Amino acid sequence: MLRPTAVLLCALALGLAACGGDDDDGGGGGSKQPQGSATVDQNPSGGCAEVAQPKPKADGGAERPAQALDPDATYDVVLETSCGDITIRLDQKASPKTAASFAGLAKARFFDDTVFHRIVPGFVIQGGDPTATGMGGPGYSTRDVPPAGTTYEKGTVAMAKTQTEPPGTAGSQFYVVTAPDAGLPPEYALLGKVVKGQDVVDAIGELGDPASGEAGTPLQPVVIERATVRKG
Repeated sequence: MLRPTAVLLCALALGLAACGGDDDDGGGGGSKQPQGSATVDQNPSGGCAEVAQPKPKADGGAERPAQALDPDATYDVVLETSCGDITIRLDQKASPKTAASFAGLAKARFFDDTVFHRIVPGFVIQGGDPTATGMGGPGYSTRDVPPAGTTYEKGTVAMAKTQTEPPGTAGSQFYVVTAPDAGLPPEYALLGKVVKGQDVVDAIGELGDPASGEAGTPLQPVVIERATVRKG
């Protein structure tokens, strides 16, 4: 069953903050949260190692990539997490700026020792924020508007954005869909698809506190220990 159409909210702890930016903007901050109803599993699995929460990193400061990826090559980003490895195949044809940015950030170790800061069971897992607050980013943004009719089905990886940012805006925060269909409007830049490790994604997806609702508070730290780019 499809979830209601969802939006991303730019929220601070006790209020709202204006957040924006396109590929000419040095922004990228702001809480970036796809919103939707979730199917909750009350019995989370124990397949993830118990690890300490890494120290937050500084917001921003990343360098925008100067070159696009080779459209004739395939690029996989392997996320080595405390729950196992997840391999994402980048869709550089649909989202060339987004893919090049994500690959560049991975090569620069931007994602290493960060966490999945938002886990909504039956909806999405979200990471890519160096500050682990939902407010951080690389200090710049890109934009690849997804085609009309784009859907976000299980295993799809897309970029989070705030409600005020234009469709297709991306910083560093990404989410992986764990629902059969997230029911989101076609506003979020498509990063790619999980091609290996969907079982790991599913295990992570069970580690959100059901009582936290759309906030998606993790029940334990889930760490991205290392991100590696592989060209094929």
